Amino acid sequence: MGTVKFGLDTFGDVTVDDQGERLPHAQVLRNVLDEAVLADQVGVDAFGIGEHHRDDFAVSAPDIVLAAAASRTERIILGTAVTVLSSDDPVRVYERFATLDALSDGRAEVTLGRGSFTESFPLFGFDLADYEVLFEEKLELFAALRSEGAVSWQGTTRLPLDPTHIYPKTESGSLSTWVGVGGSPDSVVRAARHRIPMMLAIIGGEPARFAPYADLYRRALGEFGAPELPVGAHSPGHVAESDAEAREQLFPHFKANRDRIGRERGWPPVTREQFEGEADHGAVFVGSPETVAAKIADTVRKLSLSRFDLKYSNGTMPHTQLMDSIGLYGTEVIPRVRALLAGPS
Repeated sequence: MGTVKFGLDTFGDVTVDDQGERLPHAQVLRNVLDEAVLADQVGVDAFGIGEHHRDDFAVSAPDIVLAAAASRTERIILGTAVTVLSSDDPVRVYERFATLDALSDGRAEVTLGRGSFTESFPLFGFDLADYEVLFEEKLELFAALRSEGAVSWQGTTRLPLDPTHIYPKTESGSLSTWVGVGGSPDSVVRAARHRIPMMLAIIGGEPARFAPYADLYRRALGEFGAPELPVGAHSPGHVAESDAEAREQLFPHFKANRDRIGRERGWPPVTREQFEGEADHGAVFVGSPETVAAKIADTVRKLSLSRFDLKYSNGTMPHTQLMDSIGLYGTEVIPRVRALLAGPS
């Protein structure tokens, strides 16, 4: 199997300190920056920051946090998880991340998606009734901008663009881009049609059930006459010295996070049995370095992935535990996964 890259993702969840007291947004942002620096130091390939516009997440402007990280890191790829393109302007997104790419010596990437929350739509004056058309048209425009030539575009969600250049240009000639997909076949085919690598958000259920989506993407690329492109996956998890310690640390924060969102969406509370099921067979990558590495290697093989990102932030989990998890992921999990992938399948 070809070279696989391993990343870490955070949504900038508002955490508690070691005494259980909620931290202010400003401290959470400073902690996220320290987490990115540590990820760079321990050999993680990529660091992604999500975008939200609500009280339980501190990051509403990932590009600014990533720019700060660029000044304190040396080699790690800096990207988003995800940028909510539907409620943003594709030209401004491209300009911001082309700027980040220059400041980081070519280490910027952007993952485009619709996000699982909708607060940004009313906040920025968009109608949720236009949910589908906003993403379709804005992704079409962004895909055209990736050529970094003169772009002409016309749609229903903004005034037309006559032949227009955007600046700055990237030194590589195009901004590294992914499309985040939650499992809709239409979204899979859309990513292939625009010839953009696909990042699967695997947040529940057995990861292998996403194999048909990876296969569909590869078939669609062929039908569109596009070259083979990377497929990645993003899943939540936590690493500690032992399986028992990792599960005990993660469960209360996992439950608080899911139950809070569940109250908004009409879901029942998460039980310990459900959590253990996700940890044993589902999309939660939690445990010792050996356990997490084996699960990641199995997922990479079954989906033929080029990238795996662990969402290491888990609701209110304290910064000290997140830092420990990052350290183990970089120094122990990633080398173990590489060794497993290099061996017999």
